[in-house]
Amino acid sequence: MDREYTEDHRLLVDAVRDYARAELVEPDREWDRNEASCCSALDRLYEQGLMSLRIPESQGGLDCPMVAYGHIVRELAWASPSVAVTVSVHNMVAEALKTYAADAIRADTLSRLAQAGNLAAFAISEPNAGSDPGSITTRATRVDGGYRLTGTKMWVTNGLRGRWFIVLARLGEGLADSDLCMFLMDAEQAGVKRNPIHGKMGIRGSETAEMALEDVFIPDTHLLGEPGWGLRIALSALDGGRIGIASQALGIASAALDLMTDYAQQREQFRRPIARFQAIQWMLADSRTELDAAQQLVDRAAWLKDHDRPFTREAAMAKLYASEAAGRIVDRGVQVHGGYGYVHEFRIEQLYRDARITRLYEGTSEIQRHVIARELLRAE
Repeated sequence: MDREYTEDHRLLVDAVRDYARAELVEPDREWDRNEASCCSALDRLYEQGLMSLRIPESQGGLDCPMVAYGHIVRELAWASPSVAVTVSVHNMVAEALKTYAADAIRADTLSRLAQAGNLAAFAISEPNAGSDPGSITTRATRVDGGYRLTGTKMWVTNGLRGRWFIVLARLGEGLADSDLCMFLMDAEQAGVKRNPIHGKMGIRGSETAEMALEDVFIPDTHLLGEPGWGLRIALSALDGGRIGIASQALGIASAALDLMTDYAQQREQFRRPIARFQAIQWMLADSRTELDAAQQLVDRAAWLKDHDRPFTREAAMAKLYASEAAGRIVDRGVQVHGGYGYVHEFRIEQLYRDARITRLYEGTSEIQRHVIARELLRAE
């Protein structure tokens, strides 16, 4: 792994850490309080190259390997889980286009994604299709020069300000998985209606939208891969996306551990810091152990991806363990803070809420267990 995680990458991770901790923590608190979009920070993120981490250098990106990318997402999530998922989804879409778009579209769109004003999003889920993408009902109808898409998409991260969406739709009237196709959609056209989803428990700075598509035109050239490849592309993108979300969970858990460690050394009860009590020490010890174990799982999945080796099972394992460990760690963080951990004035309360989503999106914990078991049984 050392060969891929070079000194330049270490310096990049350090620079992101310094930027995120200096400039994103307080804005993230405001985004959470006001349920305002973190996309107000997009220009700065583009300037830093964070929106083009997984874009090739030939298209204006940094071509960052997945191991270093995971550490960057972790550092962003330490300061702002909302920014971390915004960056992660954008780069996940870029990677799907790099892999499956036609040559001319790949070169043009990836160059755009490295520039401000071209936020990307991933539109798979629907009101009645979440863990089972094969049950989607959004339809693609063949027309001269391309397709027309009609349907509703739900829980779309970056859905309000995003311009470039990869959208899963069913071609024709069939019900088979082989009828599913993935399309690149320019959302700056008539027929695309977006509604913000408010009232989220956590990552309130991340844009989440419901989208209505009414006869939205997709040129022939914007079909990704081949007809019928939709589910394959979706699952492939999710494999990589799970490394990003696992890294987000790591960042949240790391921030929680730092907060509870500091608080335990400052808070006194019975005339001594609570850090001197064994019960608190064990919470800190368990949290650090789980955090480091989760990091190893994430790094392994990222290393396999960097080497073009199968990593589906390892990505699911990393996402499952990191997200569930994050839940345990932030819960301990609230416990260490006592009553203060239950009020918004202390950041641990927000991290507790932010961590919960990591067990849901990019595949629930139950779906991760299904993937892991499926891959194990397939290997027998």
